[in-house]
Amino acid sequence: MSTQIKKLLVANRGEIACRIIHACRELDISPIAIFSEPDHKSRHVELADEKWKLDGQPGQAGKTYLDIAQIVEIAKKAGADAIHPGYGFLSENPGFAKACTDAGLIFVGPSPEIINLMGSKVESRRAMEKAKVPVVPGTTDPVSDPELVKELGIKYGYPLAIKASAGGGGRGLRVVKNAEEVEAALAGAKREGESYFGSGEVYVEKYLDKPRHIEVQILGDKFGNLIHLYERDCSSQRRHQKLLEECPAFKLDKKVKEKLLEAAVRGAKSIGYFSAGTMEFLAWKDQFYFLEMNTRVQVEHPITELTTGVDIVKEQILIACGERLQLKQEDIKQNGHSIECRINAEDPSRNFMPSPGTISEYVVPQRPWTRLDSGSYQGYQVLPFYDSLLAKLVVWGSNRNEAIKRMKLALGEYTIKGLSTTIPFHQALLDNEAFLAGEVHTGFIEQEFMKEYKAMAKPQPAQAPAVAAADSDKTLKPARSFNVEVDRRIFTVNVAEYGAISETKESQSKTVTMLKAAEGPKAAQQEAPRSQSAQTGEVRSTMNGLVKQILVKEKEQVKAGQKLVVFEAMKMETDVTADLDGTVSSIKVKTGETVNANHLLMVIE
Repeated sequence: MSTQIKKLLVANRGEIACRIIHACRELDISPIAIFSEPDHKSRHVELADEKWKLDGQPGQAGKTYLDIAQIVEIAKKAGADAIHPGYGFLSENPGFAKACTDAGLIFVGPSPEIINLMGSKVESRRAMEKAKVPVVPGTTDPVSDPELVKELGIKYGYPLAIKASAGGGGRGLRVVKNAEEVEAALAGAKREGESYFGSGEVYVEKYLDKPRHIEVQILGDKFGNLIHLYERDCSSQRRHQKLLEECPAFKLDKKVKEKLLEAAVRGAKSIGYFSAGTMEFLAWKDQFYFLEMNTRVQVEHPITELTTGVDIVKEQILIACGERLQLKQEDIKQNGHSIECRINAEDPSRNFMPSPGTISEYVVPQRPWTRLDSGSYQGYQVLPFYDSLLAKLVVWGSNRNEAIKRMKLALGEYTIKGLSTTIPFHQALLDNEAFLAGEVHTGFIEQEFMKEYKAMAKPQPAQAPAVAAADSDKTLKPARSFNVEVDRRIFTVNVAEYGAISETKESQSKTVTMLKAAEGPKAAQQEAPRSQSAQTGEVRSTMNGLVKQILVKEKEQVKAGQKLVVFEAMKMETDVTADLDGTVSSIKVKTGETVNANHLLMVIE
């Protein structure tokens, strides 16, 4: 298919970058990849026609995949016509969309004005109220005074949700159960809003008890045509991060479903929306309320693709080209049932502790009706700087029971060694009686299921990558390839060596032994991380990551259990606490610093 886009730069990484590249191939568009230095062996880099290295290091504010000026500059140098932002990173940044259009590039997404409007929790609520779309009871104007929050607690009743206006994906969200928690929660929501989204503006709304998270996929063109592709249930989540999604929403009342779909289309049309997008709602009893809108492609879009037959990413690109939407609402039917499991590099038995490392063995399921969206492979290094998502395992069945059965079989065949994953968690969830009965809500995983899971689960041992000994009877003829950088564009050069190269059995044995020894300490450290030694008073990081906030000062008295550092790894915040009473004698790191596992953070005497 011929489009006005001939070359498209993918401003992302991982599985979504691979997904966009595959869509480009079908549209005869030449894909361009960008990558940070640690990502140079990533799958999306291998799949693209051109690859350009980003200056800067992960963890540096505004660098690499968040560097708007650099990404636009590379797009122009590469002769790109368009930029696709994927999800995360700059996908919902109106400044990035504007920078692209100002540079004469097609931005695959809605206008900067729409992104800005729906990126604000406050303004989007106002827009939906105007369109007669139900919203959760709460404030429309930003809130900064803790006393006002306490007054709302009296008015609506606790719990309340304090949300960063520009937040999303659970970032900048705090739930308060009583007046005593208000001040700390308000400060935390503001801090995360400023840190992740550049805005400390927050608002407050009633926190609904055991709602379902239902979202509606929409597609709209630039001529006012807009349709829905039905709904997805994303209620299986932890810390507001989705773990399993399914389509259609099981046991959703037919009348509620019809009203919800109609409201989603009405709300999106009211703002003149175009591109792919998602309207998110909380369904509670026989009511539903607008939650937020994501003005981008969603992580979980594959389950909608499998149940409707619509290629959402291709449609998104065609709409950006100015094409009219060829699909009519009456053309869209839901067929069967689809489930997606997010396979993350995390250990659920250790409170979903991030598990960066190297994949030593990788075997994917090869079953009919199974789809795997992933950038992972054997030998792939899972970095601590980015999201923990390794893959999206997706199945289709003629009904929900068949889809569950097929997912269990696919999970049983999916082998990832060298780091911990959420595969055992998903296997247990699919056997849970409440899940099977469709009795799932947004708090189900944390409030109910994890108690059961922790009682039965065992910590996953980190496994050192296996090193196979070479066969000494065979002559080695290694083929080598090199990446050559010319003005930041990367060219792959293959080099064939003439003449045989051989190793003695003794040298091969030494090589294997040395490699195993090198992996040993890393594996042991990953299996049993420690934050502090009570004997020395040394406070150390449990994994590679970013020092997000230091909560104490030198010479300050601290108590055992007191929070010392807010630490971030793989987009997840964790608190580092004191193991003993004492005085902070020295602090060895600074806020914003990226550190390795077991790095000394501070000392308590």
